[in-house]
Amino acid sequence: MAFSQKSLEFLVENRLRNSKEWFEAHKKEYRALVLEPMIQLTTALGPTVLAIDSQLIVDPRQGRSISRVRRDNRYTHDKSLYREVMWCVFLRDKKLWEGPPAFYFEIRPDRFDFGCGYYQAGADTMAAIREMVLRDDPVYLEARKAWKEGSFQLEGESYKRSKYPAQPEEKRDWLDRKTMSFNQDCFDFQLLFSDRLADYVAEGFRRLAPIYRFFLQAEARGPVVEEQPQPTPQFVPKRPPEMW
Repeated sequence: MAFSQKSLEFLVENRLRNSKEWFEAHKKEYRALVLEPMIQLTTALGPTVLAIDSQLIVDPRQGRSISRVRRDNRYTHDKSLYREVMWCVFLRDKKLWEGPPAFYFEIRPDRFDFGCGYYQAGADTMAAIREMVLRDDPVYLEARKAWKEGSFQLEGESYKRSKYPAQPEEKRDWLDRKTMSFNQDCFDFQLLFSDRLADYVAEGFRRLAPIYRFFLQAEARGPVVEEQPQPTPQFVPKRPPEMW
């Protein structure tokens, strides 16, 4: 069973209705149109994910590898009951807020996307990442090569002012991030609605494997004492001799 246009339409209508009564009355549609295709995709991606890291959790149930359609709005200003986005995620421990890195797939009304990275990387992890980038660690170089050869965008909030203005732009793109992920946005709905989707995403995950290994290496390093970048020296002309 594959996703269809009706899958996306259901998510949009369910969000707009914003009604527990309406959702309960259409629960069978939700399961057939949204949940079952996500279960099948999660299951199909499992062997690829586990080949990359046998410690990743592959559990095609809501609240485990698959998101819930009902929002937890206790601590948000938006009190909508339901979301119009659904995803599956593969990571080592869902209980950790800051990391660990994950592989993910997500459907939205206007596109689908997938990739590898952090929901919110910890400060120690990002410090380790910067240290590895600055010294051209071989694992970082492999990750950078995989990124340049693929079709994934480097994403994540950046500092407003670069901490490393003297570094090449290619490195600053990694050094100035507060968190980091590599994501591919796709607008090919024929692919989304086809039986080729799982193979396409699995191949993308395999291409991202060197980046995932880079993240794991940063996680394993633990806290790193970062050297503060030195300011670029300014040329100050010598004062001319006093005139008598």
